[in-house]
Amino acid sequence: MEFTIEPEIGVPYSDKVPYIDLRARAEAACNTASMLAEHGLDVTQTREDEEAAAKLTLAYADDPEGTSKKVNNKRASSLPPATLMVTHTILSQFGHSVVQNAVQVRHLVTNKLIQETDNPDPRVRIRALELLGKISDVGLFSEKTEVTLTHQTTDELKDRLRAKLVKLVNPPEDAEDAVIIDGDTLDVDAELGTTGSFDD
Repeated sequence: MEFTIEPEIGVPYSDKVPYIDLRARAEAACNTASMLAEHGLDVTQTREDEEAAAKLTLAYADDPEGTSKKVNNKRASSLPPATLMVTHTILSQFGHSVVQNAVQVRHLVTNKLIQETDNPDPRVRIRALELLGKISDVGLFSEKTEVTLTHQTTDELKDRLRAKLVKLVNPPEDAEDAVIIDGDTLDVDAELGTTGSFDD
């Protein structure tokens, strides 16, 4: 099937395009390249495309606004379609906003674990199920420790402390005397075989 493009003549073009976020620009370029790929555009990704996309993504993660301003219309049009497609893929899966949003990361990890439960390797399946069971919402394998807190008023604590101090200062008088047991005297040195002193 042929794809015929008829340019519209006389449409004014300006470099003064308002700020476009790199994520939105890469998505638009990816959609255009995907449509053109259906009509014969070669979008095969090379190592150079992956390296350029990695540099763009790292720069965007470090400074989203600054990088988006640098990748203007002129610079974006000089990038190969495959580079922009890889950039879009990376930003959509592992983008800066995903890192900031813990809920999305949680859902991503959970979904990946659910996918691994169908893995043909039984060890991978069991490990994925174990990790899914440890998610706090499920709580299947989590070890729970119950702590009971007894709340007391300040007056109650003072009374308990005072009672303990009184027992320490004034021991009870009804204490029993030590019981003395009469018996044979035992010579420890003779029993142990040490007749001399330890200093010798």
